[in-house]
Amino acid sequence: MRGTATYEPAVTGIPESRERGSARDTIDVRLSGGPEAPSRARRALQRLRGDLDPPLMETMRLLVTELVSNSVRHASAEAVSLRVLVGRQAVLVEVRDHGPGFEPRPRRRTDARDSGWGLFLVERLANRWGVGREGRGTRVWFELRRG
Repeated sequence: MRGTATYEPAVTGIPESRERGSARDTIDVRLSGGPEAPSRARRALQRLRGDLDPPLMETMRLLVTELVSNSVRHASAEAVSLRVLVGRQAVLVEVRDHGPGFEPRPRRRTDARDSGWGLFLVERLANRWGVGREGRGTRVWFELRRG
């Protein structure tokens, strides 16, 4: 169901999917942390083949930017990993860091702060998503359906 968060702390990596074995295009990069990490992540997305619909690509850019920014800001991550798998039916994205983690909380509509919209946007725009902890690391993944 669109916009519903799925928390799967026991899952390692991107969740199992029919898409995993049939990935048509992939990105797997490690970005150094810092304020330029989100722009480097967006540039990495340009390596994908051009058969993604422009609205899907824009949504993916927005969500990747938000998640990488969260890793840098809240986890003080020295490095962030970005993995993207493009399949026939969906695009799966994973952002990892070695930060302290967090407990996702629903965002209230009355929040007026100018930051903190990352997971709210993921919840609203992704078809599926989740957060997991692996040792010292935090992993946030999301799926966008194609077509």
